[in-house]
Amino acid sequence: MKTILVVDDERNIVDLVRLYLEKEGFKVLAARDGREALVLHERHDPSLVILDLMLPELDGREVCREIRRRGETPIIMLTARAEDVDTIVGLELGADDYVTKPFNPRELVARVRAVLRRADATARGARPIEVGDLRVDPRRREAYVGERRLDLRPREFDLLAALARDPGVVHTRDALLENVWGTDFPGETRTVDVHVAAVRARLGDDGPAIETVRGVGYRLVPPPRG
Repeated sequence: MKTILVVDDERNIVDLVRLYLEKEGFKVLAARDGREALVLHERHDPSLVILDLMLPELDGREVCREIRRRGETPIIMLTARAEDVDTIVGLELGADDYVTKPFNPRELVARVRAVLRRADATARGARPIEVGDLRVDPRRREAYVGERRLDLRPREFDLLAALARDPGVVHTRDALLENVWGTDFPGETRTVDVHVAAVRARLGDDGPAIETVRGVGYRLVPPPRG
């Protein structure tokens, strides 16, 4: 049984999310503020955290950063403000997904399952992927260009790994949404564009290029042979 930590100061939201998650077989822990959330996270090591952005004591941003500092627990952010979406999507906070309020609890459960599937698949591990000087290790969730370790957010890592598995192959935005974000993610292709820009910045000038194929998608450019 996987444990989900729900962090929100609105009791009705916590009760609603708990109801739907427990119906699907999850164990649910609840916190009403940021400090309590960090205590429960450290004590119980949940499989996933559903985290409201606006919280008393410590807000969701600080909680998210601290959880990311501790490890790779998947995080789904809740936000009531549309203007916060770009910050979350851009992984400035290190979140794996986001949901805007008001939300359909069934959709939230679907997103929880999608994020957990990705996390489980990564945990099962795979051989390191090498494309020129780029080395991506799915088991350790580490990526290097030469000796330089890339400081990648969780979703940035997943995107780079997806591109690196098939260097030279064009991945459509829709395919990347499905493979990286999960089939249950009803997102927009703008999400992919924001993350590709972030990964390009991490790779820098000495890493392989991610080429835009106009009107189609992206591909990781392999080094020339010979």
